[in-house]
Amino acid sequence: MATARTVVWWAVALVVVWWKAVGCGAQPVVVASYGQPRLWLKPYDWSYLRVELPASFSSVTMDFATDIDIQREHLKDLPRRELAIICLMNSNPPIPDISDSFLDTLLSNFLAVGSFGSTNNQSNLAQCIPFQKNTTIVLRNDQISPGIWYIGYFNGLGPARTQSKMISRGRARSVSTSITIEGCPTSALQGPYCNETIETISCSQSSRYSKSRNLIDLNIDERKSLNTREHKRHINFLSQWNHLDEKGVGSNSTTYMRMENSITCAISNDSLCLRHGDIKFYFLDVVNIALQFEITAMNFGSSQKSLICYLRYNVLPQRDLHDYSGDISSAPLVLNVPNIGRWYIAIETVNKAQMNSTASAPLLDTTCVSLEWQVTGCLNGKAGTNCSWEAYVLQRVPKRSPSVPFESYYVPTDERASLQNSHFSLEQFLSNSSNESFAWTYFFLDIPHGSAGALIHVQIKSDKELNYELYSKYGGLPSNDSWDYYASRTSSSTGSIFFSLQNSTNTDMDLSIFYAKEGTWCFGLKHPSDKENSQTYMSISLQGCHRNCNQKGVCHSSIDESGLTFYSFCTCDRDHGGFDCNEELVSPNGHIWQSVFLIASNAAAILPAFWALRQKVYFHLVP
Repeated sequence: MATARTVVWWAVALVVVWWKAVGCGAQPVVVASYGQPRLWLKPYDWSYLRVELPASFSSVTMDFATDIDIQREHLKDLPRRELAIICLMNSNPPIPDISDSFLDTLLSNFLAVGSFGSTNNQSNLAQCIPFQKNTTIVLRNDQISPGIWYIGYFNGLGPARTQSKMISRGRARSVSTSITIEGCPTSALQGPYCNETIETISCSQSSRYSKSRNLIDLNIDERKSLNTREHKRHINFLSQWNHLDEKGVGSNSTTYMRMENSITCAISNDSLCLRHGDIKFYFLDVVNIALQFEITAMNFGSSQKSLICYLRYNVLPQRDLHDYSGDISSAPLVLNVPNIGRWYIAIETVNKAQMNSTASAPLLDTTCVSLEWQVTGCLNGKAGTNCSWEAYVLQRVPKRSPSVPFESYYVPTDERASLQNSHFSLEQFLSNSSNESFAWTYFFLDIPHGSAGALIHVQIKSDKELNYELYSKYGGLPSNDSWDYYASRTSSSTGSIFFSLQNSTNTDMDLSIFYAKEGTWCFGLKHPSDKENSQTYMSISLQGCHRNCNQKGVCHSSIDESGLTFYSFCTCDRDHGGFDCNEELVSPNGHIWQSVFLIASNAAAILPAFWALRQKVYFHLVP
C-alpha cells in the first residue's frame, strides 16, 4: 500500500457570502477545495481518497495529472498489470479486482467519451478512466448526487495485485489531484447553475408538536434527536413515534395500523400557483424507516390541465430524469417504503390536449392548487406493509483489542440478548403469524462514520434444516420486490462483486457484504410463521478482511488519503492473490519450478563472475 501521506487539504472551510439575487438565481461560489500534490503508487499498489459533496453543491471539478501519456488507441493493447486507472464510486471504496469484461467496457467507453461521463447516480457501479497526462472532469449535480464519494487509484490490476513477491517488477506511477467544489450561496437555491428555487413549506408532526413549523426547522430538530450519541439514536430509531395512539380494526385481535399524520406537509393554493411551463421544487427529509410517502393534490379545478409530480432521491428531478412521477390531479402519488434521506419534489402543470398531441397552443393562464404530503410509519417496533412484523434495532458492540479499528458485532437492544455474546438466539425474536405461511422479522443496524472499508458478515446456524431467506437493503425496508442483496440456503443475488455467499449448508447460512456503506442497513428475515422446536443462532458483525484472507495471507488495515476512512486489505502469500487470497496463482508444482528457475537464473548470473574471479586469483598465484 502507499505509505506516504502527503495530502494537503486546502481551504476545507465554509464560505460565507452576502448574496443579492439577480433574476432567479445567483453565481455558484467555491465551498471547498482539496489538494494532493503527488501520490506515488508502486507496482500493483493502490489508494483511496474520500470526498464529501454537500447537499447544496452545484458542480465538482477534478483535475488529475499523472506521469503517463499513453495514446488512447494503444490502451486496449496494454497488459492488465501495467494498466493504471482512476475510479469514482458513491458511498464506498471501489474494489480494485475488476473483470476483463468490465475493463473492456470502461476502455471502450473512455475511447468514445474520454471521461467519467454521467454517473446517473448508480451507486453500485464504479466509473473508471485510465491514467492520462492531464485530465479535467467537471460533474454537475444533475449528473452526480451529493454525499460521500471515493476516488480509487490503482497501478496494475488483476488477482496478482495482492500477491507477495520477492521482486516487484514494473514501474511506479505518480498522480496529483486537485478538486474544487462549487455550491449555491443559500440553501434556497440549487441546481448546477444555482437558478432553481427551493420553495419553503410548512409541516407539522403528531400531537406532541402543537404548532406548525418550517420543514427545514423540523429536519434540524429531528437530526438533533437522532444524531446525538449512537445508543440514543438506536433507542429513538423505532420508538420515537410510540407516543401516538394505536388504531384498531374491526376484529377481536389487536392489530397495529399505520400512523396517520406522522409528518404532514401542506401548501395552500395561495402559495402554489403555476403557469404553463413553470416548475416548482420542494424537498422532504425522511429521517427514519417510513412506511409510505403520499402526495395529494386538492382544489385543482382545471379539467384541461394535468398536475404532474416528479420525485427523485437526493437529486433535483427533471422531466426526463426522475425516480417516480404521476398525474396527481387524478390520484395521489404513493411511494411505498421510501429510502432514508432527502427526497426532492417537482410540480408542474401540463395541457392535457398537448399531452395527447391534439393541440399546439399552450394555456397561458395561472392555475393554483393545494398540496399535501404525508410520511407515515409503524408503531411500537413494528414494520412491514401492515405493521404486523417485528422490528429490532441492533446496537454495535466494539470488540476488545480488535485487529482493525472498526471491528465490532451487533446484538438487539433487548434484555433477552447479552452484550457479552457476539450471537443471539433467533427464535425468541421472530414474528408470529396465524394467517400466512411465512412471516418477516427485521433487524436494523448502523455502520459508523469512517468504516466504509469494512464488511458486514452475517451467519445463521441451526440444529435443524434452515428454511430462511435473508434480504438486505441500505437505507430502506427490504421486501420480495425491493432489496440490494438476497440470500437463501441454496441461492443468492448475483452480479455484484460486493456480495459473497459461501460455505452454506442445510443448517448454516454464511454471507458477506464488502465495503458496506456508512449509515442505516436493514436485514429482513423471511421465515416460516410456524416456529419449530429448533435452536437457531444469528450473528452480525463488522469485520476487516473477508474470511481472514482464507488463511493464505495477512489482513492489514489502512486509512484513505483524507484520513477519514479506514479500510482493510489482504497481503497474500506468494502462491495466492485476489481480494481475499482465494485465487491460486501458482500451483505447488509451479512454485517448485519457479524456485528451480530462480536458482538456475541466479547461478547463471553468478557463474561468469565466479569464473572471472577464479582466473584472476589463478594468474596472481602462478609465477
